[in-house]
Amino acid sequence: MGSSYWQNPIVFLVQTAFMLYILAVMLRFLLQLVRADAFNPLSQFLLRITEPVLRPMRRLIPGTRRFDTASVVFMYILEFASLEAVLAIRGMAGVAPAPYLLLAALVSLVLLLLNLYLFTIIIQVIFSWVSPGAYNPALSVLYSINEPLLEQARRVIPPLGGIDFSPLLVLVAIEVIKMLIAPFGS
Repeated sequence: MGSSYWQNPIVFLVQTAFMLYILAVMLRFLLQLVRADAFNPLSQFLLRITEPVLRPMRRLIPGTRRFDTASVVFMYILEFASLEAVLAIRGMAGVAPAPYLLLAALVSLVLLLLNLYLFTIIIQVIFSWVSPGAYNPALSVLYSINEPLLEQARRVIPPLGGIDFSPLLVLVAIEVIKMLIAPFGS
């Protein structure tokens, strides 16, 4: 058992740590974008774990209206660093050209965003069947994030016979977009 024995678990741990923090920053960005309840416990948690890094970044990278540019730049830097770290762990540092890594980081972020919406919509749909009308702080955040997309889909396919097909339309659109951009990330 050489050093390659430990590479996969270490790569997994590094990627997971980066992804979880990027996801926290992404959720914070989305919640700010849709003006979700800032006093929601989940919103408060995301603010606490991301604010120490984003506050100094905002001095260098100001936002515009509801668009937090510092969050987007920070996610991009983290994703790029994640790719570099994985290459370094695998002993391939400096092998991939910077333009490729920049594109791969962008595609990875877009895929993460699409997967975030995919899972949040599925969770929202399941909870609407299991426990309709129940309040949960996490579900409140999901509704805040998903409603702008679902509202656009309802303009295309309005509810028919009391059944809302907008989640299905959005999920299909997400999968098609993922199929179209995934080749650019590999």
